[in-house]
Amino acid sequence: MDTCRIPENASKCSGNTMECFKVLSTQAQKISIGILCGLFGTMCVFENSLVLYLIFSSPGIRKKPSYLFIGSLALADILASIIFVCSFLNFHVFNEAGFSKEVFLLQLGGVNTSFSASLSSLLLTALDRYISISRPSEYKLLMTRKRAWTALGVLWVSCATIASLPLLGWNCCVLDSACSELFPFVDDNYLSGWICFIVVLLGCIIYAYAHVLWRARQHVAYMEKHQAQAGKQNTRMRMDVMLAKTLVMVLAVLTLCWSPVLVLMVYSLFARLSDRLRKAFAFCSTLCLLNSMVNPIIYALRSKELLSSLRRVFSHFRRQLKASEESPEAESTHRSSVLET
Repeated sequence: MDTCRIPENASKCSGNTMECFKVLSTQAQKISIGILCGLFGTMCVFENSLVLYLIFSSPGIRKKPSYLFIGSLALADILASIIFVCSFLNFHVFNEAGFSKEVFLLQLGGVNTSFSASLSSLLLTALDRYISISRPSEYKLLMTRKRAWTALGVLWVSCATIASLPLLGWNCCVLDSACSELFPFVDDNYLSGWICFIVVLLGCIIYAYAHVLWRARQHVAYMEKHQAQAGKQNTRMRMDVMLAKTLVMVLAVLTLCWSPVLVLMVYSLFARLSDRLRKAFAFCSTLCLLNSMVNPIIYALRSKELLSSLRRVFSHFRRQLKASEESPEAESTHRSSVLET
């Protein structure tokens, strides 16, 4: 017997529990969601792919742990965009009814893994800045490339494991517990645990950035007072302060984009959601894509190294384009001379 709890609109389900979660009732809503997902998803994949290329095509950049973490963030955002957009549009817009429980939980696990890895990558980046500013003299010894890769490995394995728990058996149709009103087959207890995991990550990031900003303000005051004597040390401090401010901007965007989703998730644990709130949740989910789309823009505007690398790529592209435009003319001239001969 199916132990899933049926949401308020059970009368519309006609015995199919998956239909209960298709909350977009009008064509205008489906078109709006489709446009948002298509725009945000396409831009997110393009921008984050560009960030990955800039990082790993520049030997000086890819050797730095800070940019390894940023590369992990970009990769997570790419995967999240592709998996989220495809599964979300198939389910809510194209009304694909062939989803089995296992297929849906596999897709949901992919989305959760990617978004959790994105947030966890921000945490590692925050910790990297925390160590760089709080213990600058020991930074290179503490934050090596080997430790950075190890941390990234632990990050991705942990996120994938947590996200796979519903597929491995912790779901409402196997355990005798209530289903979430927002996600098919998802146990409310698992959802509350995942929310706690995300809140802990956010709390750790906020704490790390609070310390980073406090130390950054100290560095700014020190630079203004000892600018003549500091030299290279001041230059490094300026870079740390700039990167810290950049990452705080990323965190602010992350919080603004994820707050509506998390608030509705928490609310669904304690009260039944109306159809209007469930539709609002569907639209708020696209804000997660917006966050993934905005992150690379912040890097390009704030990171001098990535911006310099981007300029080199554009310069190389312009030279190649100019050469390709000139080569047909040269080839045409050569052919004309041959015919005349």
